[in-house]
Amino acid sequence: MKRRRKRGSSVAVIDIGSNSVRLVVYETLTRSLLPLFNEKTLCGLGREVQSTGLLPPDAVARALTSLRRFHALCKVMQVGRIYAIATAACRDASNGPDFIAKAERICGVKIEILSGPREAHLSALGVVSGVHEPDGIVGDLGGGSLELIDVRRNSVRGGVTLPLGGLALQDLAHKSLKRAERIVRNKLSDVSQLKAGNGRTFYAVGGTWRALARIHIIQSGYPLQVMHGYSIPAPDALDFARRLRRLAAANMLADIEVVADARRPLLTYAALVLEYIIRVAKPTTIVFSTYGVREGLLHEKLPESERAKDGLICAAEALNQLLSRSARHAHELIDWTDRFMRVIKLRESEEERRLRHAACLLSDIGWRVHPDHRGEQTLSLITNGNFGAITHEGRAFVALSVFYRYAGLREENEPPPIIQDMVSPATLERAQLLGAALRVAHLISAARPGVLPATHFRNRSNELMLVFEHRMGDLVADRVGSRFKQLARLIGRSGSIVRR
Repeated sequence: MKRRRKRGSSVAVIDIGSNSVRLVVYETLTRSLLPLFNEKTLCGLGREVQSTGLLPPDAVARALTSLRRFHALCKVMQVGRIYAIATAACRDASNGPDFIAKAERICGVKIEILSGPREAHLSALGVVSGVHEPDGIVGDLGGGSLELIDVRRNSVRGGVTLPLGGLALQDLAHKSLKRAERIVRNKLSDVSQLKAGNGRTFYAVGGTWRALARIHIIQSGYPLQVMHGYSIPAPDALDFARRLRRLAAANMLADIEVVADARRPLLTYAALVLEYIIRVAKPTTIVFSTYGVREGLLHEKLPESERAKDGLICAAEALNQLLSRSARHAHELIDWTDRFMRVIKLRESEEERRLRHAACLLSDIGWRVHPDHRGEQTLSLITNGNFGAITHEGRAFVALSVFYRYAGLREENEPPPIIQDMVSPATLERAQLLGAALRVAHLISAARPGVLPATHFRNRSNELMLVFEHRMGDLVADRVGSRFKQLARLIGRSGSIVRR
């Protein structure tokens, strides 16, 4: 008798959107989601819904073909649980129910057709899961609709849905940009959710807005190619949106190779919506989020105790468990640097403290790399890491701290200036100080647990002492002393090693 194969712990979301149909498979349902597989097909289900009330037959056929592949992939990958959702096009089209029935037979799961408020709520939860303590307005621009909702830390409220998705707007305006502008102006002028965004952040969610961000990153020469958390001051974003509209009017968007062919015609409409959102909401900053409805759906399914955890620390902990020589040592390192900061009386904000803890958790992930390249390799891994709940400046700080832990502070081993320039001079000094402390700690302990708790910091006048308990006294050596003296010099003190 054949034994049935055990289902895996992975979880998948099939997202049937108005423009794209997508499958994302995540390693497991956890606070810090890690995508194992991500594929989309631009089907254009919503391109005629506003004018005809129907999903186009060719788009339906293309979507069903993609769903058959997605179902087969889930079988091959032995996905443990599959969730399926559908958005504006399927809920608005008169033939939507027939399409959903066919799709459910193919996928073998119930498909939740999200209402507008439900879609807005899940988009906001996605931002909550991927942005540390967000405060502002979430705007999710899909092919068929725009969802706007207020978010303050973990609190989500007041969602609204408008037919301003790229395909819907193009359809309503009969591909006339002047008509589209009138529609956008009329729809957005009195939206209370937008007016609550004055002086706050606007979180842009959705593939077409991400395409705008990708263009801005390339044109501005920005050093990171990480989309999530990319931010633009609102005045700059407004100028950029207007410039894109001028390029569209001159038929100069066709050669933008970084954007998929099927999405390029929608760039102008996305820029138009963003322009009016900025004009009405008057936010200070536009932040682009790759976390949206799918991540919000899974975040909602976590126990409350898991949702309350810090997403960055959870992501760093996962990498620590996977790549470090000793996961326990990283936690001792957190305590060791906590004690160091208290003794030297260096004040930290809560954000600075969580970034330091993340750096401790990531401080040994490069040990398998050749010693000559550990600094640069870990710098790249952290700055480009697939995790959220951290700003780009925060990424740079953590990456620089771990870089200095491996490469030291010698001038010939300086990290790339473009990464240094992402942080303020004061933050760079903190990264150097933390990197120097990590170098001392790892040299003392060889990344083994049980050692650092037997060392203690003491102050004596202008001298910083590192005291070794008797049982660890043989670990003291000239190299340890020289590194500790270098650390002490960074805070303007002399340093000494003491055996107790």
